[in-house]
Amino acid sequence: MSPRTPVRRVVSLVPSLTEAVAATEPELLAGATDWCTHPPGLAVERYGGTKNPDTARIAALAPDLVIANEEENRPSDLAALRAAGLEVLVTEVRTLEQAFSELERVLVRGCGLVRPGWLDAAEAAWADVRATGPARRAVVPVWRRPWMVLGRDTFAGDVLARLGVKHLYSAHPERYPRVPIQELTARGADLVVLPDEPYRFTADDGPEAFPGFPAALVSGRHLTWYGPSLAEAPAVLTDALSAAR
Repeated sequence: MSPRTPVRRVVSLVPSLTEAVAATEPELLAGATDWCTHPPGLAVERYGGTKNPDTARIAALAPDLVIANEEENRPSDLAALRAAGLEVLVTEVRTLEQAFSELERVLVRGCGLVRPGWLDAAEAAWADVRATGPARRAVVPVWRRPWMVLGRDTFAGDVLARLGVKHLYSAHPERYPRVPIQELTARGADLVVLPDEPYRFTADDGPEAFPGFPAALVSGRHLTWYGPSLAEAPAVLTDALSAAR
């Protein structure tokens, strides 16, 4: 972000980045997606989802900065926002280290804010995390009908690896491959990890497809979001994984 333009209005296209800005300097937020659920009660303009934002409506908000992510947002939408004369900062987050560095880039260099204490707390929470015992072999569905799982090079996969969970499609050429349920159940996993987003897996929707497998129902916000939830994530995810033993 150029130092010539003070940032006073920010539009976020990513739920976790919305929460990060709101936890640091809430008055900066001028708009957020319909999926931006944290913090609860956030009162800003809404303009659609991460994959179908109303770019004309965003341009009408006249933000000084739009924050986005290369995985969650479509290049065509980002190009439309730039064509409207808006500055767009696009993050890439595929590891925990990237999450910390990109959060600082967005908040400090992008928005011109002082590095927040919650970011220090999040880094400290992960600093001493060490997996104990043999790695658990897991499949990690993220969608159903069709079944899709974590593949290569994902933030959630890196988070799980640090907690001692090796997901079995980490070397797949695709990042979120479609895999038939028959293959998933025959893969040799000893655990299925079922987050509640993007697909909302529950005790009644998901575990029954993996009979005989321990199922860990985990918070998608703690597994996939990079923001203030990172400070709680090690403890919250460890508890959920332990409950599935």
